[in-house]
Amino acid sequence: MRHVTVAKSAGFCFGVKRAVETVYQQLENKGQNIYTFGPIIHNEEVVADLAARGVQVVESTDGLGGLVPGIMIIRSHGVGREVYDLLEQAGFTIVDATCPFVKKIHRHVEEYCNRGYHVVIIGNERHPEVEGIRGWGIPEQIQVIGSTEEAAALENPGSRKICIVSQTTFNYNKFQELVEIIEKKGYDIIVLNTICSATEERQTEARVLARESGAMIVIGGRSSSNTQKLFEICKSECENTYYIQTIHDLDLDEFHHIDNVGITAGASTPNKIIEEVQNNVRNEF
Repeated sequence: MRHVTVAKSAGFCFGVKRAVETVYQQLENKGQNIYTFGPIIHNEEVVADLAARGVQVVESTDGLGGLVPGIMIIRSHGVGREVYDLLEQAGFTIVDATCPFVKKIHRHVEEYCNRGYHVVIIGNERHPEVEGIRGWGIPEQIQVIGSTEEAAALENPGSRKICIVSQTTFNYNKFQELVEIIEKKGYDIIVLNTICSATEERQTEARVLARESGAMIVIGGRSSSNTQKLFEICKSECENTYYIQTIHDLDLDEFHHIDNVGITAGASTPNKIIEEVQNNVRNEF
């Protein structure tokens, strides 16, 4: 008897669900131009559906003057303080769908920079969430690290204390590893574990499921940071791990001789895509 198990935590997290629902609600404002600052989530299927309904994606503050002002929705990743100011100056009505957990990091960074701390953000410096977090502090007092090499090379500038925060979707075990490297330097450090509890739960569940499965399917957008980390975790536990965006990316022939398949998905993956993959894999068996 072959089994297909879907992780209970797979799919939209609270922040993503809230952001997507916000956009669909705003579409009820007929006659208004609706924009999102960046793709509302890292999922091509959802973004394409919203585009078909007239939602326009604005990638940066450059060229705001050339747009007809309307409703600008801030996605769950959040943005820096300057972006809010520029949007208001350009005449946009801001609807803020920033995840509350990300907002909390903004407040931490602002507070500790103002108190003279050197703030270290553990995460991917090119990820929009991290770019937004940086925008709430004093540039010369902020540093982003994402590897053991960068943690080892960290030097406390002057006599300032260090405050460490994290991107909400960062790998929890990796975060702990980098913090331990920094702590051994003997600096005066405050560590704020700002990894979302839903992220920790999703990663832990994925690790256990992958360990118990003959094959593992990880579903999510290619640009989704949290999905990439899920794939890395699952691959370390199960060699037969596949990263797909939709069922069309999956070669079902790979599963003919596998007794049990586990499925998990990133925080930006709609339930209908997860269900489609689950049903196709199960029917193939």
